[in-house]
Amino acid sequence: MDWLQVWVLALVQGLTEFLPISSAAHLILVPVLTAWEDQGLAFDVATHLGTLVAIMAHFRHEVVAVSQAWVRQVSGRGATPESMLAWAVIFGTVPAALAGLIFAGVIEDSLRSPLVIATTTIGFALLLWLADWRGRGSRDEFTIRWRDILVVGGAQALALIPGTSRSGVTMTAALLLGFSRRAAARYSFLLAIPILALASAYQVLKLVQTPDETVLWAQLFFGAVIAGVAAWLAVDLFLKLIERIGMLPFVIYRLILGVVLLWLFL
Repeated sequence: MDWLQVWVLALVQGLTEFLPISSAAHLILVPVLTAWEDQGLAFDVATHLGTLVAIMAHFRHEVVAVSQAWVRQVSGRGATPESMLAWAVIFGTVPAALAGLIFAGVIEDSLRSPLVIATTTIGFALLLWLADWRGRGSRDEFTIRWRDILVVGGAQALALIPGTSRSGVTMTAALLLGFSRRAAARYSFLLAIPILALASAYQVLKLVQTPDETVLWAQLFFGAVIAGVAAWLAVDLFLKLIERIGMLPFVIYRLILGVVLLWLFL
């Protein structure tokens, strides 16, 4: 893997991981357009860890606050909106984690085709547009209820289908439940932390079981840094602009991307 490939793949991973545009679709498209060889599991692990560090660093104050509130509630000091948000992140992760354990084989064998990804990229783009048009409200993430956790957590499980976009489908569900754009995005990003941690741990386990003897540590390090910086900037800019620009630019982009995939693979 040369350095151009490191830069491109790390940027793609970092920029698409948290935006509602489907990282899976982009990672399918890159090798098609470049004819590059597979980058290997070690590089995937590195870039996922880079994006995990980025999102945790970006939300470090929120992570500390909700964690402390959760510990206080568990210790018997009473529930607060912050502790409820902590429970929302924990239980909102369960459906996706269980679905991953149960259906991982089916997804790997049957649902990673370009045509499936094109279809889900387009279909969930239209659903995101509908949610942003009709469902957007004024609730913030601290008003979350158990029904919201069930719905958004269930939606996150759907993101195991490539092309759906984890951030896109969780924001869609939150918008339909009456959350503001910013609150929907913030809850989606907080939900990403345990999911990314679990995915990274799973990849590390696979890497340990099938070690790559040709690991290039410099490329892994810079790939992680590039992906992390790109993810930080993407999340920061998204949160600053989302109330003003809405989801329509991402919907249009997804529709174009889906059509390109259909054109390439039909």
